[in-house]
Amino acid sequence: MKLLQSSWVAALIGGVLYLGVTAALWKPPVQEAKEEVSVIQANQSGPSWEFTNPEVDQLILELKKEKEELDKREQELKDLATRLMVERMELNRVTQTVHSLQMDLDKSVLRIQEEETANLKKLARTYAAMAPDAASLIMRELDEPTIARIMVFMKEDETALVLEALARKGDPEARRAASISEKLRLATFRKPTDKNKTQ
Repeated sequence: MKLLQSSWVAALIGGVLYLGVTAALWKPPVQEAKEEVSVIQANQSGPSWEFTNPEVDQLILELKKEKEELDKREQELKDLATRLMVERMELNRVTQTVHSLQMDLDKSVLRIQEEETANLKKLARTYAAMAPDAASLIMRELDEPTIARIMVFMKEDETALVLEALARKGDPEARRAASISEKLRLATFRKPTDKNKTQ
């Protein structure tokens, strides 16, 4: 009994029990790794390159969807660029048409600049003071736009007398008088404002 109560015996029994329990419950980690590998190999029915993982498959599907969306977006951008190019060409065509019409209008409309009004008024008074036949003889030597610019500042009855005298010179001069009348119809003149008069 003394032997069983000694601390050496109790320590020895405790050590043996500890080693026995540890040996009974302990599994080597290599065995667990081997079991995991054997479970994976059991799930695979073919070679290792045919191994499938659902997470990888999901990532591949997501990447494919993103690529399809990018391809669709790229096609939409190409379509938009094509449409913009067509609209730009149409806009250029319309702009050129408007420019051409503006040039035609500028050719047909007689515009009188503010700077030339003083001289044109003097000439108009001079031709109005002359006999219509004499004025028409001088005007035959001038070009039509100049004649029309002068006549803008003449009174209507004075203009009528000069055009009549011009038309009596024959058919070519009658056509010229008609052309001058058309230019007078389309003549535009911006009268100077009070502010411009004072300057």
